[in-house]
Amino acid sequence: MDITARTATEIAAGVRDGRLTATAVVEACLARIEEVNPQVNAVTVVLADRAREAAAGLDARIAGGQEPGPLAGVPITVKENIDLTWSATTSGLPFAAGNVPAANATFVDRLLAAGAIPVGRGNMPDIGLRWDTDNDLFGRTLNPWDPARVPGGSSGGDAVAVATGMAAAGLGNDYGGSLRLPAHAAGITALRPSAGRVTGPGRGAEPLPLSIQHMAVNGPLARSVADLDLIFGLMHGADDFDPLSVTVEHPSGYDGPRRVAVTVDPAGWGEVDAEVIAAIRSAAGVLAAAGWEVEEVEPPAVDRCATLWRQLSSTENAPMLLTPGVFPGPLSEGTVRYFRDNIAEVQLLDTSAAYQGAWAERFVHAAAWRAFHARYPVVLGPVTTRPMPEIGYDLSGPAAATALWRAHRLLVTANFLGLPAVAVPAGLSGRRPLGVQVIARRHGEHIALAAARDIEAAFPAITPIRPA
Repeated sequence: MDITARTATEIAAGVRDGRLTATAVVEACLARIEEVNPQVNAVTVVLADRAREAAAGLDARIAGGQEPGPLAGVPITVKENIDLTWSATTSGLPFAAGNVPAANATFVDRLLAAGAIPVGRGNMPDIGLRWDTDNDLFGRTLNPWDPARVPGGSSGGDAVAVATGMAAAGLGNDYGGSLRLPAHAAGITALRPSAGRVTGPGRGAEPLPLSIQHMAVNGPLARSVADLDLIFGLMHGADDFDPLSVTVEHPSGYDGPRRVAVTVDPAGWGEVDAEVIAAIRSAAGVLAAAGWEVEEVEPPAVDRCATLWRQLSSTENAPMLLTPGVFPGPLSEGTVRYFRDNIAEVQLLDTSAAYQGAWAERFVHAAAWRAFHARYPVVLGPVTTRPMPEIGYDLSGPAAATALWRAHRLLVTANFLGLPAVAVPAGLSGRRPLGVQVIARRHGEHIALAAARDIEAAFPAITPIRPA
């Protein structure tokens, strides 16, 4: 089998037992990047020299009888807004092109210590607040399945790199679906961890809006659920820099109640594509066949959770993005236009009472979901209720921005509540990947991963792929 077609778990096993060398793995991925990346522009910086050096060092340690680590030789990409001292942390901003960090993010260090080898940086929209991947520093990432459609965002570069075999796994983040949406568009898997389970993208401390503190997380993208489980098990846990980070045991497997609440039209807002409904019901059938009790029942208050997510994120980010002189440098025209369109149809929380009331209401909905998850440990539903839009759709006016938010209502509900969720493929429709997401209770990553693993087992692997 081509090395670039192997999963992270397979690569690590091969390097550990001597069937592969880390050097051979890295060279295969670098060759794949050279071949494929010009077509999709997913990898912004190729870390060839450092990757080769790391691979040679790992091979030497193995030859000397040393333990290589559970991710021995696994090639990864690291999103442009996650600190890796091998290159600048730019967030896709031209004025940040020289921003080389003094230290790695803690979870990056943990994966490097486990034997992972970064081979490139993943592209993103500038500052990550767009469901597409384009910026003025590196340009646009193309969807490898259909270049006319967006690859999703904001971890679009890492998702495309993994889907096309340029890396076995990627590291991204998720404030409003930014791991799960691009993974879904690329036909791969992604885990959005619970709030606090993975440390921040860097070790510095700066003022952060409350919505980012409680709704944004870092997590893995990969071509198999087993890889997500392996990588998350190594990257999670608190450090001395992120005051909101926590350490919670990550069990291997799940032996609790196996009940699933299925929602095909979250909140009853309609406008759900027929193929999306079919994919959800197909996944529900797979879980039923695997021994889960499955029932179509609506989780609580998706309408309010999605609405409050949009109001809070818009209220907190609007002053930073749209007030002259507040942000430390220029943003791309696309990001500014999208955000202006987005807030045009949002009732901003522009009084102290409204803002405080939104955060207070969050507690009520979190309690309702906690009780719901006690009955149904897994919620199964859409990643998005519509196909990935064509390039430029999100910049076509306020109505389009609202339509995208409505389509992503279950995505942002998980963010609003700080819940873990896994996006997992569920087959193909022509050149369009189909998929679903499963959401578990807070700190229930192992539950979501167990359900996603059962879904994955019923569908043949569709990646890596060659660009359309």
